[in-house]
Amino acid sequence: MQETSQPSPTPAATAPATLLGGAWLPHGYHLDSHSHPDGQLVYAAAGVLATTTERGTWMAPANRVTWTPPGFEHSHRFYGDTDARVLTIPADECHDVVAWPSVFAVSPLAREAILALTGHRGRTPEAEKRLRAVVIDEIVETPEQSLHLPEPHDDRLTIVTDLLRADPAQNTTLTELGRAAGASERTLSRLFHAELGMSFHRWRTILRVHHAVLHLTDGRSVTDTAIACGWSNPSTFIEAFTTVIGQTPGRYQVESHLRDR
Repeated sequence: MQETSQPSPTPAATAPATLLGGAWLPHGYHLDSHSHPDGQLVYAAAGVLATTTERGTWMAPANRVTWTPPGFEHSHRFYGDTDARVLTIPADECHDVVAWPSVFAVSPLAREAILALTGHRGRTPEAEKRLRAVVIDEIVETPEQSLHLPEPHDDRLTIVTDLLRADPAQNTTLTELGRAAGASERTLSRLFHAELGMSFHRWRTILRVHHAVLHLTDGRSVTDTAIACGWSNPSTFIEAFTTVIGQTPGRYQVESHLRDR
């Protein structure tokens, strides 16, 4: 299982796979690979969360929540000072949610319900179940908004994606990458679609947006982020980021700052 290569965290804190309720976690905090008999929603009320399974890595900025169904092996890494909220969904309440890891937009109602359930106010089990039902209703009514970077299995494709992860800003063509992998552009293009379900261009764009989210969370400017992540100018970066995230980099940065306050 391979995590997306991200800017190196300062001394990364690795913890046992136990995190319940809400906690502020430092930049680079890592939860080892583990699984749960129940489902789990993890929400970064501030900061950024990356969840990795054998199917790839899901990135969740502060306007999204990650979903891991019962039984899936997964790990978490947190970027920036993160207000992490972990909500367990009992297995018998998971039937309405998709049966694979995903990311959903967080509506204002879902956000408040998650914050309430992961806060410190005492509630009866019945009241908590009703609030969980509100959260589930909200996310199942929301289209998946996965910043998902799928993981390849073909050795040739793995060589290519590893090279891209090592330097997301590189503008190497698929033909040039193919020379390193021992495969033609046509073969690699077919593998991207067949194995990863997307084009080479789309996979690299999502990889770059992963990195852009982290740079913006760290306070870097839109222009500096665009250059660092491989876009030739800020306007093309803004267009790509907005298409994937659903808001401009500037708006994302403003809202992230407001959540941190």
